[in-house]
This record gives sequence, C-alpha cells and structure tokens, in this order.
Amino acid sequence: MKKLKLTKDQIQKLALSTLGFFVLLYVYFTFFLGPLNTSRDSMLATIADVQNKIDSSKSEMAKTTNLERQATHATTRFAALKALSPEGAPIAWFTPRMKAFFASQEIDKATARLENSVAYKEADLSGWMRYNWAIDLPQTDFSTLGKAVAALENGEPLLSVMRITIRATPEDPQFQQVNLNVSTALLKR
Repeated sequence: MKKLKLTKDQIQKLALSTLGFFVLLYVYFTFFLGPLNTSRDSMLATIADVQNKIDSSKSEMAKTTNLERQATHATTRFAALKALSPEGAPIAWFTPRMKAFFASQEIDKATARLENSVAYKEADLSGWMRYNWAIDLPQTDFSTLGKAVAALENGEPLLSVMRITIRATPEDPQFQQVNLNVSTALLKR
C-alpha cells in the first residue's frame, strides 16, 4: 500500500473544505430545513383545526336536519290540534258533544257545565285558553265508565281528566253516580 502524503497546502484545503461542508450543513438545517419544518408543523395544526371544524359542522348539520324534521312534525301536530278546536264559543258545542259522546258509550243523561276558564301564562301558548268542565254522569257502572273515560282521553287529545269522583247509589248498588272534572285546551276565538 502506498502511503498518501499530503502537503501543507493540501491539508489546509482539506480542512477548509471540511469546515465549508459543516457550515453548509448548518446553513441548510438552520435556514432551509428549519423553516420548512416549522411551516409543516403549523400547516398540520391548521389542517387538524379545519378537520375539527368540519367534523363539528357535520354534527351541527345533522342536528339542524333533525331540528327541521322536528319542526315539520310540530307544525303538523299544531295544525291538527288547531283543527280540533271548533269555531264558536266552547259552551255552545262542548256540552252537546259530551252528551253525544257518553250516549254513544251507553251512558245516558250526561251533563256538562263550565266551571272556569283561564288563559295560559306561557308565552308560546298565549293564543290558547284552558277550560275546566264538570261532567255529571248520574248512573253508570264501573266497566262502562272505564271504557268511556279511556275512549274520551284517547279520542280528545286536547282534553284531560283531572279528577273522578264516584258515589255508590243506595237504591241500585250496581250503578254509581260519577262526576268527572276535565280540562280542555282551546284556541282563543
């Protein structure tokens, strides 16, 4: 093997070349690659932020779609309930309606009277009134009464039975006298 002999001038050139190489690496990593990495990191953070916003907006869109569907159903229900509130004063049509209903349930001599009416305090229900009625059934039996009350509450969505008072008749123990206190929600006319 041949020994490589370098002159002083060649050693200086080699040392300067090595030093230049390290300076070049330093400049490359500091001034070129460093800002690129910083820029990449900030872009990745921005992409992650935008992705979170997209995911959030997708869930908001789903909520909005659900809310629109609920609003459509609520509007339809409201229109149906509004249609169940007949024209005219409730005292004129409610009493005959209850008399006819209980007659169809085989309970004769039903009478209904208005006890009071009050406006709803809720702002959403400002166009509605609550009417409280007393319905007297002078003679009925338990099974007929149960079926009639169930049919009444199921057939009249704006009516709810608040209280039922049942008294036995001493002359005829198979029949009872019944008083129903019901409440109806009706549109103000």
